This record gives sequence, structure tokens and C-alpha cells, in this order.
Amino acid sequence: MTTVGVPAGWPATEEEARAVQDELRGRVVLDEPGPPPGTGRVTGVDVAYDDERDLVAAAAVVLDAATLEVVAEATAVGRVCFPYVPGLLAFREIPTVRAALDALPCPPDLVVCDGYGLAHPRRFGLASHLGVLTRLPTIGVAKNPFTFTHDDPAGARGGSSPLLAGSEEVGRALRTRDGVKPVFVSVGHRVSLDNALAHTLALTPRYRLPETTRRADALCRRALREAVGTRAAGDVRDAPTAS
Repeated sequence: MTTVGVPAGWPATEEEARAVQDELRGRVVLDEPGPPPGTGRVTGVDVAYDDERDLVAAAAVVLDAATLEVVAEATAVGRVCFPYVPGLLAFREIPTVRAALDALPCPPDLVVCDGYGLAHPRRFGLASHLGVLTRLPTIGVAKNPFTFTHDDPAGARGGSSPLLAGSEEVGRALRTRDGVKPVFVSVGHRVSLDNALAHTLALTPRYRLPETTRRADALCRRALREAVGTRAAGDVRDAPTAS
């Protein structure tokens, strides 16, 4: 596990964070298809919080895209470095998520975020922000549609419908299991929307949520429990240690 400090120059106010979003949003690449679905490796990232102790834990889990077997994993824990503000959650999560990705023993390839990319009020959610900073292909697969509207997709697995901001399509509602409520897929960086949908279906052979998200969610929760236990015992070290 890696212990993460607040990065130098990290935004401290809403105004500063929005200025960073405005600066980086223009760097999002939308004209690349991304890696072919079902090939290579795919990485899931997720975070868990302990609000009482002001802690956030992140996990990165690399899966073989063909078999969905775990290839590598890493975790990081740090202090929450930005207040909770809807639309600015990336500023709470990215330092620990990047530390977890950096601690992986192999390249992360495509990254699947439990959250949003272009399906964001400012068109720059966590998946887009992380993709621009790391230059990795990224997609967002969220559990709810945020502030956007959609028609109910066809009831069979693979059914989809546009996720809309007015008349603008910012993602798709995608049915990953027959008769189960959809997930909400959006492009992050360097991946087409069609490929983002195909990746999501390849990662959901049995459950509503992608295996990347399920594995990363379990791992970051475990890392948070371990960090809380260590801090309670007074054994936390300031120096970072890689897992």
C-alpha cells in the first residue's frame, strides 16, 4: 500500500478546481477508437472513504481482458484533499488513484472508472480528468445518470439508449443484464463511445457492473479497513511504501 500526500499546487477552492477543469478539458482526445474490446489488459479503479478520519483509499486492479483473471493490483491511501462538491469529485480522488496506478507492476492499459467522463455537467468527469493526466485510454461506467436524461433501453442485455444533456449525447444507458437497470457509459479519453460500450459488455458476463469495478471496489474497501486499523493502532508511517 502507498501512502499519499496532497500534491504540490493541488486546487484548494472551487474556483481553482474549475479553472483546472477549463484548462484540461481541451486536451481530451475524442477521435481515437481505443484498444479493441476483449484483448490485452484492462484496469479498474475505485475509491472508498472514511469521512470521520478524513481518509480515502484507492485501488487499481488489472484484468486479462480475455479471461477477466486478475493480473496485478495495487492500493494507495491518503488524506481527502478537497471538499465534497458535486461536479468536482475528481479532485478528491485523483491523487490516490494515480498513486495506485503508479504502484502497479505492469502498464494499466485501458482504465475503467466508476464514474463519468463526458457525462458530466462540465464535460470533464473523473474518467476524462484521469485520462488527460495519465495519457491513458479511459472510460466511465456509472451506476446512475447524474443530471442527464435517457429513454429506457431495450430489456435484453446489450440494449442502449442515448444519455442526453438537452439534445447533446454525452453517453449511453446500457443494459448489461436482461431486465436489470442499466449502467451509464461515457467516453473519458482516447476511446470511442461504441468501443466504450463494447468494453463494458465484455466486462459484464455475469453481473450488472464491470468486473473491473467489482474487483477494485472490494480491494479499496479492504485497503481502507487496513489503513483505519493501522492508524488506530498508531503505526502509520509518513514515508510512502509501495504494495
